Amino acid sequence: MVEVWFGLLGLTVILFAVLDGWNIGAGALHLIAGRTASERREIVAALGPMWSWHEVWLLAFGGTFLMAFPVIMATAFAGFYLALWLVLWSFILRGISLEVGGHIDDHLWQSWWNFVFGVSSVVLAVLFGAALGNVIRGVPLDGTGKFTMSFFTHFGVRGRVGILDWYTLSVAVFTTVLLTAHGAAYLRLKTTGPVHDRSERLARRLWALTFVLFLVVSAETWIVRPALYGAMLQRPAAWLAIAVALAGGWALLTGLRGPAEARAFAGSCAVIAGLLGGAAAAVFPVMLHSTLGEEHSITAHGGAAARHGLAVALVWWPIAFVLAITYFTIVMRNFRGKVQPADGAHAHY
Repeated sequence: MVEVWFGLLGLTVILFAVLDGWNIGAGALHLIAGRTASERREIVAALGPMWSWHEVWLLAFGGTFLMAFPVIMATAFAGFYLALWLVLWSFILRGISLEVGGHIDDHLWQSWWNFVFGVSSVVLAVLFGAALGNVIRGVPLDGTGKFTMSFFTHFGVRGRVGILDWYTLSVAVFTTVLLTAHGAAYLRLKTTGPVHDRSERLARRLWALTFVLFLVVSAETWIVRPALYGAMLQRPAAWLAIAVALAGGWALLTGLRGPAEARAFAGSCAVIAGLLGGAAAAVFPVMLHSTLGEEHSITAHGGAAARHGLAVALVWWPIAFVLAITYFTIVMRNFRGKVQPADGAHAHY
């Protein structure tokens, strides 16, 4: 039962990273891919009416986390309190910029909210990357089962670590580049004209840089937690995730070389899903790894809710999931095709 809920938790993370990931990446790029006010509003229009729905999967992650692993959630949220406030404010500012940026046809007004949209998107990408790095590296859990973290301490990966060190910063940079590459692939699919052409060039360069950074981060992960690679080799779920990532890499490469924009974007989604799925399979069952000693780590089994509660919740979770997917399918059916430049004139959602 615990394994099922860990899988569902991982699924919500993957859906959020793939779906809202292209919005975050496009937002981080929109001051570069769009050179004029109209081009930047075109990019906002390309994000469409789905940007807030994509964030529902982050709420689904929080709800699933709280229900299935309450002890781990309480420990993690208390330890990452400062970082979580930064994430919350970045989401608030990004949402405000999308909602109000197109309401007033004024250069200063739209320039300011374009800037806020871009900065908040970059900050979100960095914070989510740092969070992933912390999950892989571990946190300073001690015998009390609690931890606190400042932004940085000695900048190392052992002992009383902070949120940022040489490893978590590397993962943050890699994640930021990965999401911007994902966003560029999406803009290449959805836009036309100059925005499309710039997005195409950006997608090719950013995905090439992503591959290089992936090799660097993989080598660093071997130094930080080499046991993850051994676990990955022993778990069929990790093999499946690796196969998805490799298939996505092939679709991405062939799609970027030619006019197959949909194939490239599908490959981009598959690469992100495969990488996150492989990481989740490798870390299980440890959900909070202690940098002070393995004996202080908290596993999924040790931090899970009672078995009866998990069984009851498993009845309603698939129902909510089907309803969410149905709504997504209906809305996306009305948002097919490319966005035209005129669509961004007063785009707001």
